[in-house]
Amino acid sequence: MIRIDAIWLATEPMTGVQLQPLVDALRDVVFGQQVIHADETPVQMLMPGTKKTHRSYVWAYATSQFSDVAAVVYDFSPSRAGEHARNFLQDWRGKLVCDDFGGYKASFELGVTEIGCMAHARRKFFELHAANKSTLAEQALRYIQLLYEIESEVRDLEPDLRRRIRQEKAVPIMNMLHAWMSAQRDLVPEGSAISKALDYSLKRWAALSRYLDDGAVPIDNNWAENQIRPWALGRKNWLFAGSLRSGKRAAAIMSLIQSARLNGHDPYAYLKDVLTRLPTQRASEIDQLLPHKWRPI
Repeated sequence: MIRIDAIWLATEPMTGVQLQPLVDALRDVVFGQQVIHADETPVQMLMPGTKKTHRSYVWAYATSQFSDVAAVVYDFSPSRAGEHARNFLQDWRGKLVCDDFGGYKASFELGVTEIGCMAHARRKFFELHAANKSTLAEQALRYIQLLYEIESEVRDLEPDLRRRIRQEKAVPIMNMLHAWMSAQRDLVPEGSAISKALDYSLKRWAALSRYLDDGAVPIDNNWAENQIRPWALGRKNWLFAGSLRSGKRAAAIMSLIQSARLNGHDPYAYLKDVLTRLPTQRASEIDQLLPHKWRPI
């Protein structure tokens, strides 16, 4: 992994206005997809005129692991307010894979389709079982494990075949799981840990089930969590962003770095070449410098 502070020193003289068209082109690629992932993580930001830091957020928007294009674009914002997600998604109306964070809800009301994350649903039961060996949680985990075994089987197949196998094998399991959850919910005490775990899935059942009807849609949002991890790991070294402007510039550079890594490139070699060529690259050909199309000279 390349630390952003090292890259920053190497690219600072060449970043700025000329970098933005490339990042904008990368964003267009991501939002040209019908299915994308979204996740967010906190990053401290130094408040202007003070010596105190404020909790800001980095949002990751990534193409699906089932897509032919591997790309991720980050957005740095001063808060976790849902308006930042709405503003970044703009008029995109595809299928958004995400957790249950309320910041995405307004986008769903505007026409974005919510795709639930089975890994988050599973995590509720896993934590409950780990804490007190709940037999109900263990049963839920068994059902969900069967669903993931099917996903392992269809991972490398074409979308249509993936959908057909899900319909044949996963739909009956999901139906059994829903019936079991509904029955158990009527039996467990209100406000108990198991009732909360059951409610998380039951209230989001439509979103959790949508992957069954589209072979291009994944079962969970783990892919986005993997793309946000460099920020979660790196903030121990960076400590904080010096300002909103520097946070946004960091997000821009990290979008290129992580997208380069997703396409198997050495990030330093990619940035060194691209930032050298960018000032003289024709605007109509700027997409040729994006990580999924880039070829070193």
